[in-house]
Amino acid sequence: MHTNRNIRKVAVLGSGVMGSRIACHFANIGVEVLLLDIVPRELLPAEEAKGLTLEHPAVRNRIVNSSLETALKTNPSPIYSKSYISRVKTGNFDDNMKDIAQYDWVIEVVVERLDIKKSVFEQVEQYRKPGTLITSNTSGIPIHLMTEGRSDDFKAHFCGTHFFNPPRYLELLEIIPTPATKPEVVDFLVHFGDKMLGKTVVLCKDTPAFIGNRVGVYSMLAVAHLVEQMGLTVEEVDKYTGPAMGHPKSATFRTADVVGLDTLVNVANGLTQNAPNDEAKGAFQLPAYLTKMVENKWLGEKSKQGFYKKVKDEQGNSAILSLDLKTLEYKEQTKVKSATLEATKPVEDIRKRMKVYEKGTDTAGQFFRAMHYPLFEYVSHRVPEITDDFYRIDDAMRAGFGWEIGPFEVWDALGVRETIEKIKTEEKRLPGQTGTVATWVQEMLDAGVESFYKVIDGVRNYYDIKTKSYLPIPGTEDLIVLDHIRESKTIWKNTGVTITDLGDGIINCEFHTKMNTIGGDVIQGINKAIDIAEKEYRGLVITNEGKNFSAGANIGMIFMMAVEQDYDELNMSVRMFQNTSMRIRYSSIPVVVAPFQMTLGGGCEFSMHADFVQLHAETYMGLVEFGVGVIPGGGGTKEFALRASDEFRADQITQNTLRERFLTVGQAKVSTSAVEAAELGYLEAGKYAITMNRKRLLADAKAKALELANAGYVQPAPRNNIKVLGNQGLGIVYVGASSMRAGNYISDHDKKISEKLGWVMCGGNLSAPTEVSEQYLLDMERKAFLELCAERKTVERIQFMLTKGKPLRN
Repeated sequence: MHTNRNIRKVAVLGSGVMGSRIACHFANIGVEVLLLDIVPRELLPAEEAKGLTLEHPAVRNRIVNSSLETALKTNPSPIYSKSYISRVKTGNFDDNMKDIAQYDWVIEVVVERLDIKKSVFEQVEQYRKPGTLITSNTSGIPIHLMTEGRSDDFKAHFCGTHFFNPPRYLELLEIIPTPATKPEVVDFLVHFGDKMLGKTVVLCKDTPAFIGNRVGVYSMLAVAHLVEQMGLTVEEVDKYTGPAMGHPKSATFRTADVVGLDTLVNVANGLTQNAPNDEAKGAFQLPAYLTKMVENKWLGEKSKQGFYKKVKDEQGNSAILSLDLKTLEYKEQTKVKSATLEATKPVEDIRKRMKVYEKGTDTAGQFFRAMHYPLFEYVSHRVPEITDDFYRIDDAMRAGFGWEIGPFEVWDALGVRETIEKIKTEEKRLPGQTGTVATWVQEMLDAGVESFYKVIDGVRNYYDIKTKSYLPIPGTEDLIVLDHIRESKTIWKNTGVTITDLGDGIINCEFHTKMNTIGGDVIQGINKAIDIAEKEYRGLVITNEGKNFSAGANIGMIFMMAVEQDYDELNMSVRMFQNTSMRIRYSSIPVVVAPFQMTLGGGCEFSMHADFVQLHAETYMGLVEFGVGVIPGGGGTKEFALRASDEFRADQITQNTLRERFLTVGQAKVSTSAVEAAELGYLEAGKYAITMNRKRLLADAKAKALELANAGYVQPAPRNNIKVLGNQGLGIVYVGASSMRAGNYISDHDKKISEKLGWVMCGGNLSAPTEVSEQYLLDMERKAFLELCAERKTVERIQFMLTKGKPLRN
């Protein structure tokens, strides 16, 4: 068990790309941060012009301050909210190293040179109080070499913590203890990384490049060699190794450009030197074209060209060229066509898709096999060298490289036994590849175990090499995974929704439509879930395991009705949507909505009506209906009027409150984090909580539903005391819209939508502020929605969104 250790203050030493962003992520979780860097040795011309000296505080902290400023300007942002920046204090090694005595954890993130790291630790040792955690963020230097000459207390509390860049968004955190690290320190870091930092924590051995980069860089360089063998183009490889394979859109070469070829090459060179016994070390030797690119300093984005290069043509239009790897000249990209890729498209389930991909008879299929068979062979031989438990390799590849499933999971999907035969006979061989997998895999099959993983009673188990039996994956016992319980615990389903029993009287309603959009089947499913819960259960959770919680209402459906001018049907659909939002709020059982990632339109409206919102830290929430020419019609407009009313105070100018709410919808503001969703007014104080680790979201939401039920949940009564401003509010709305139009910030149609939105939020043409009911506002909201759907420009906007996937400004 981890010791009772509190982390309130963290010192980060080194403010480069990683240091400044790690500091921001600690600020995200509410920790006080001290960020330090070196003192400049010479003045900048601007500082000289101001008459500053090297002793001036602004000069002494210039390096750290400008690094932090650069980090805060990056997009996507490393920090959840601008207000959190105040949690980061800056300083320098000379003046402020003494302050680390007050800090609970010191993280070193200076340059990747052992001598520099050791000299920083010598300084740390002078001021650090005994028992303080001290860790190094390195991607390649052996951890045990860093503690030479340090005290026993330092060694006992020291280990490697390798964050992946960008630390806010990439889930992998590798923890690398040394033989001297106390076991309770390791346990604490694993627990803290998971629960507080929201990371997939992977325990590594102190081997070169640890786990993620060892396998990830092997995989990238293996592909780089295959390209030469098979004569493939840059765009072919990126098409084959992208989402079809369950890898990120940036695939292989685009990823290399973003990370920087120099970084990739440094890791590869480090592996060539430090892993002399790696049977596939030949793969870490660079292919000729890569060596040439590095010589030419074509390092990717940082040098404005790598495998891709952005150029402008005569007309000033941007185009992205790709590198011809044979001639090393940039050329226009060609469209990649492949029957195998076409065949994988309709297959949603990644495991089934892998089987389709592997069977392909064209170049893509051939490439898939030539890439995966050596990879399976390679990872099998890394156990027990880099880890005793193979599942950690899969964890590292998913969390650090964004793979949907890791190498052993792909192998499972293709069938372990059949694949071993294919590995033996595959013709294309990479450096060091012999066609034989590690003996433990054969022993597993001989013991009658046919797969690396198996779900037993809703818990995922892995094959344990030592005991030759299945064991639950440590740290996952208290997670709830819908994929693991759906088969045995489904109580109702239709084409778009599955309702599952989570145990303890709580059920879950899960959407699984395309992009989790909300159409008739989802509306029916939510109502059914509330019916079932009210009759037989104690509470309901609404969440799913898709890539995004929900992209909002199915606008294709609205488009059809609007084009056919079927307004009775449309009126009924919008009313059903509104009624569903209201049922989420006014049912006799607690409803907890647990959103994550994109939570737009109707997904946001359902969250706004929940008894409680348990949301993932990375939730991008917003009412974006303006983009398709309508106002929020599922209760969102009514809800913003209601919330504005609750904020009106006798002594303040009510118009300002209304204006804030109005602009949030009118500018279709989407939060860039859960914290910002609260700042924008999508969440209410006391009615939401944030889960840092996406894997824990469902379990946290279920616990909350149970807590509300146990506290004696009482069904709330619909509101009839919502204060709306009538003409007094409309004045501001109309003046605002007119001046925006006059300044050409918005189009005529935008002005019309703004006026409709204001009309609903102000309760219409009322001579004085009046109290109205929720139903009054819902009826107005629906009427305005339908009137906008009758506008040709709205129909054009919806059509443009459906075909082009972006908003039209008409």
